[in-house]
Amino acid sequence: MTAILETKDLSIAFGGHVAVNGVTVEIPEKKFTSIIGPNGAGKTTFFNLLSGQLSPTNGSIYFKGEDITKVSTTKRARMGIGRSFQITNVFPNLTVLENVRLAVQSKNKVRYNIFSHFKHYPGFEKRSLELLDIVFLKEKANAIAASLAHGEKRKLEIAMLLALETEILLLDEPTAGMSVEEVPAIMDVIRNIKDEGNRTIVLIEHKMDMIMGLSDEVLVLYHGELIAKGTPAEIVENETVQAAYLGGGV
Repeated sequence: MTAILETKDLSIAFGGHVAVNGVTVEIPEKKFTSIIGPNGAGKTTFFNLLSGQLSPTNGSIYFKGEDITKVSTTKRARMGIGRSFQITNVFPNLTVLENVRLAVQSKNKVRYNIFSHFKHYPGFEKRSLELLDIVFLKEKANAIAASLAHGEKRKLEIAMLLALETEILLLDEPTAGMSVEEVPAIMDVIRNIKDEGNRTIVLIEHKMDMIMGLSDEVLVLYHGELIAKGTPAEIVENETVQAAYLGGGV
């Protein structure tokens, strides 16, 4: 199985605290990998290292075999590594369609021009509507983004991430802050992206039903170290993982 993203002895320390400690892992291409662990296990810090928001104290990160350890967040995004909900060009007073279309234009290096009507680029709108269909927001295409419910805004952010043609989606707790009623909808969106089969998805999530239902492989972090990896079924039966979660919960 081909690895699209790899870490070798990846570590980061903040003063005397080692948040990620010697993590070596291979993320398989076009598979769904989830990262779990008790609170404070180093999951988000690990994501920040992968996306370039933090620089490691030691170790290396490879994307398609290329060392990207010192590559900037912006360049990693252009290479195809997308971190969820970090899109800054979301315009609340524009429509849902306009938000996604701007992301499509950005990917195609077409800047906004008030003197050039968007209908000069019909392919951009067609692609935007396709992406909105993937995240089940096509019927809200003409709605103002500010009017969307919280869960719908998460869908819009994912659509914008897809518009950048990312090969890897790093999704950090996509259901955080959602009501119980909204969670199934975002799960359907992520499942829809997975079923397309053309992207690698790496997820941090606390909801085990989502982990069990979507993951091909699960990585378990504990005190910054990788203590287990395997299929969801293997992880559930792993005694080391069970011991790590005693008294903690996912």
